[in-house]
Amino acid sequence: MFFSSDLVRQIVRYSISGGGLTLFYSGVYWVAAVPMGIDPLVANTAAFLATVVIGFFVHSRWSFAGHGRRDRPVRASLLFLLVNLAGFALNSFWVWLIAVHWALSPSLPLIPIIFVTPWVSFYLNRRWTFGE
Repeated sequence: MFFSSDLVRQIVRYSISGGGLTLFYSGVYWVAAVPMGIDPLVANTAAFLATVVIGFFVHSRWSFAGHGRRDRPVRASLLFLLVNLAGFALNSFWVWLIAVHWALSPSLPLIPIIFVTPWVSFYLNRRWTFGE
């Protein structure tokens, strides 16, 4: 098989949990940026802060359960934070490029936020945060 059963299990779990977290993040961003009219970059920051702590517990205990080392929780927590800061920077780039620089609808950054950033985060978390 091209993918190991461990990887397939993680992709399925991540699709469920990461998908839910991405929808939550997107909902916080959209409500703040569109109906409330908050600056899109501020809305993106609020969405990140509302999601990052929940994400650590969900991904460390379920999405990547049984993968990698678990004997250094402080290291894993710091790496998770760094990966999520990278995801936040990527989402901030999408928001800046689409909603600020191009002055398009603040809803449009949700397309790469939903379909690109989560898979970058999956790869980094699997290889780095919860890896061997």
